[in-house]
Amino acid sequence: MKKILLKLSGEALAGDKKTGLDEGTVMEVSRQVKAIAEDGIQVSIVIGGGNFWRGRSSGAIDRCKADQIGMMATVMNCIYVSEIFRHSGLQTEVFTPFVCGAFTRLFSKDEADRCLSQGKVVFFAGGTGHPYFSTDTTAALRAVEMEADMILLAKAVDGVYDSDPKDNPGAEKYDEIHIQDVIDKQLAVMDLTASIMCMENKMPMLVFGLNGKDSIIQTVRGEFCGTKVLV
Repeated sequence: MKKILLKLSGEALAGDKKTGLDEGTVMEVSRQVKAIAEDGIQVSIVIGGGNFWRGRSSGAIDRCKADQIGMMATVMNCIYVSEIFRHSGLQTEVFTPFVCGAFTRLFSKDEADRCLSQGKVVFFAGGTGHPYFSTDTTAALRAVEMEADMILLAKAVDGVYDSDPKDNPGAEKYDEIHIQDVIDKQLAVMDLTASIMCMENKMPMLVFGLNGKDSIIQTVRGEFCGTKVLV
């Protein structure tokens, strides 16, 4: 494994507060990412925006505008996490699919590849730049574009279950599952668009809980206890 895309849940980065950002949690993520970067792994990151905004359920806001607010939430997350990473000694770059003044760089695969080859951690903020596409889809799209070896999906839940473990205490976790079964059973791994993109482009995933001790490091080194999503 030489190049990965790490998808971080915005809610997971909020820690116990469930909203906003928890500095201790982000510092722990930066420590782990620094460790795998020092092993020579090229790391790119997509972060969800659910710790700031989940406006799709609001009937008072147009869906396109709600999604635009969500895109800006992911930009805030990436700028914050990028700065924590820099404080930890990492070099970073934040790309967006739309112009954000001097805050970010406009996405280009060539520029992102150049940054990765220089040892920088690259953040893909702002989603795809279009409404109706989630950050799950952004993660799948960027992983395919950047020719990542794998997506690491760090969630608040420690893997893929046959039903929601929050609602069903008897839910069973899969050690391995094929992406076609994820799609057929409509399991809550990624949204359907992202899952189909991963299937069509043979992009495997490792799904694990962010809050487990050294979970990112262990996942990269093959010692994780989450779920392998096969393609």
